[in-house]
Amino acid sequence: MAPAERCPLCRQTFFCGRGHVYSRKHRRQLKEALERLLPQVEAARKAIRAAQVERYVPEHERRCWCLCCGCEVRKHLSHGNLTVLHGGLLEHLASPEHKKATNRFWWENKAEFQMKEKFLISPQDYARFKKSMVKGLDSYEEKEDEVIKEMAAQIREVEHSRQELVRSVLEPQAVPDPEEGSSALGSWKGTNSQAASTSQQPSYLDLQPAPELDWMETGQPLTFIGHQVQWIRQPGRASAPSGAIPPWMVQEEEHSSGNQQIGPSHEEFLKEKEKQKLKKLPPDRVGANFDHDSSTSVGWLPSFGRVWNNGRRWQSRHQFKTEAAARNKQSHKEKK
Repeated sequence: MAPAERCPLCRQTFFCGRGHVYSRKHRRQLKEALERLLPQVEAARKAIRAAQVERYVPEHERRCWCLCCGCEVRKHLSHGNLTVLHGGLLEHLASPEHKKATNRFWWENKAEFQMKEKFLISPQDYARFKKSMVKGLDSYEEKEDEVIKEMAAQIREVEHSRQELVRSVLEPQAVPDPEEGSSALGSWKGTNSQAASTSQQPSYLDLQPAPELDWMETGQPLTFIGHQVQWIRQPGRASAPSGAIPPWMVQEEEHSSGNQQIGPSHEEFLKEKEKQKLKKLPPDRVGANFDHDSSTSVGWLPSFGRVWNNGRRWQSRHQFKTEAAARNKQSHKEKK
């Protein structure tokens, strides 16, 4: 019986010796594995004539599984901020180690001999790839230079527009026309003279209605908005039409006298202090809710003692009698 051997493609142990590589299952597994690797190799072969250079991104760190060598290989070749697509896989396929591993894999698994050349890169093809890679790097640098120039032009344009805006703001205003200035000055003097004439009048009650003026004449710099009445404040009279004195000018008696007492009295303070002391005591204490002002008759004599704060129970009867006698004496005195 042949010793046990393990097939990495089928992932099982077999005891039939070299006959396993000719089995139907092994041939099917070998074909599927080669078909998975073949598209990646063909994409790398297309990059031999025209190498593509791109800016580095984390996705360029992908790896692929080399079936012949039994190891992972970097798919792209990265250096700094640049990445050459399929450069890592082409470098591995052109290495002599990969060629030896491919020959051994084809011998052990009895694969088709015509397919072996598809998984190998000759030194001439790899040299051609290096030349195309140099051209790709040069074209990429030219594109980057163009992009930088465009960005610089945009920056200069924005800076120029900003300077123009600042210059337009800082420039002095245009000098007004002397004719317009003289007309505005005359109108200003006219309004001042009218205000002075109205200020000399005694009050607003003695004002005469202003004569109607033709404000639609040409050459008038102002627009008529109606007859305006100017209120003039005189001593002893209010400036508002209602005639009321403003509240901030009224002198309050309570503030002017200064005799009013501020805050509670001494008796109120003592009462409040006593209430605060009682609030600190427990509410369920004995005698807390007892009404000392309630009237009791002589016929009510507690057999066990009323509510007390100190003393014995039998003393409550004597205390009640003493209080009753005192009340009777006081009532007789009031009647007399």
